[in-house]
Amino acid sequence: MTLPCRLRDFIPSSADGIFRDLIDHSPWDVTSRAEAIIDGALSQLTGYLIENGVAIHRRARIEAGAIIKPPAIIGPGAFVAHGAYLRGGAFLDENCIIGPNCEAKTVFMLKGSKIAHLSFVGDSIIGAGANIEAGAIIANYRNEYEEKRIRIAFGGSVIDTSVDKFGALVGENARIGANAVVAPGALLRPGEIVPRLALIDQSA
Repeated sequence: MTLPCRLRDFIPSSADGIFRDLIDHSPWDVTSRAEAIIDGALSQLTGYLIENGVAIHRRARIEAGAIIKPPAIIGPGAFVAHGAYLRGGAFLDENCIIGPNCEAKTVFMLKGSKIAHLSFVGDSIIGAGANIEAGAIIANYRNEYEEKRIRIAFGGSVIDTSVDKFGALVGENARIGANAVVAPGALLRPGEIVPRLALIDQSA
């Protein structure tokens, strides 16, 4: 049975490494199991300093004042700035950037993706080359609804994710402008552009 939304349709260049066995899964299946997935990948790493469930590649750079809670993998050439707060499972692929005073909760960032300063990204997968400008929010929880389960209007149908927390699947080379808000349950196609100050809400 073909899923209505598979990772391979949004992040096709990432069908290896940690995503090798996940590429045909739905994004919310992956984010809901993020800690177990990242924990399982720790033992397969080489070239990393691993301590207390946090793996940092020798070519990664972590500024003083950043907080990285386990489990986490920070890949080669990645940069985590002062004041950044990573929790709930974090995977930063090669050359990813998290700017100052960002919070990333349960996030998979693929090669060369960037989250600029003062942003929040929750329960999301960010495709290779995607760029999230300063002050942007990818929300992960429907605080305003009595019924918290996330349902997404996509492709002419409604997808019931069966989860209460999911932010976005951001396709490869997508762009999210400064101070934009992406409501929980967003599926952004590769190369999609979200203007500055925009609201993206795909709730069904």
